[in-house]
Amino acid sequence: MRQAITISPAALDQVRLLLEKREKPSIGIRIGLKTKGCNGLAYNIEYADEKRAMEECVEIDGVTILIDPKAIMFLLGTEMDFVSDKFQSGFVFNNPNEKGRCGCGKSFHV
Repeated sequence: MRQAITISPAALDQVRLLLEKREKPSIGIRIGLKTKGCNGLAYNIEYADEKRAMEECVEIDGVTILIDPKAIMFLLGTEMDFVSDKFQSGFVFNNPNEKGRCGCGKSFHV
């Protein structure tokens, strides 16, 4: 069965690092969407302390990624990556469902 979202090795390493540095135990991270920006939707990542009802659970090499059920249809086929250059670093989502992004790159629409 195909996973709802794939995680690059760089993103997986960064998630592990964040979970190790957190001062309290987490079961993993949660990925969702929130209304934001000039195009409508923005990715949201947070620590997950428990699995919520109806969440999709993706396990990769011992790391748990939970996906908010309201976001799943917008995230199918997405790859989560982590990029770092001399100016910035952060998680990047390569989402085939995106139809456009705002000029500042903070939000998108499907």
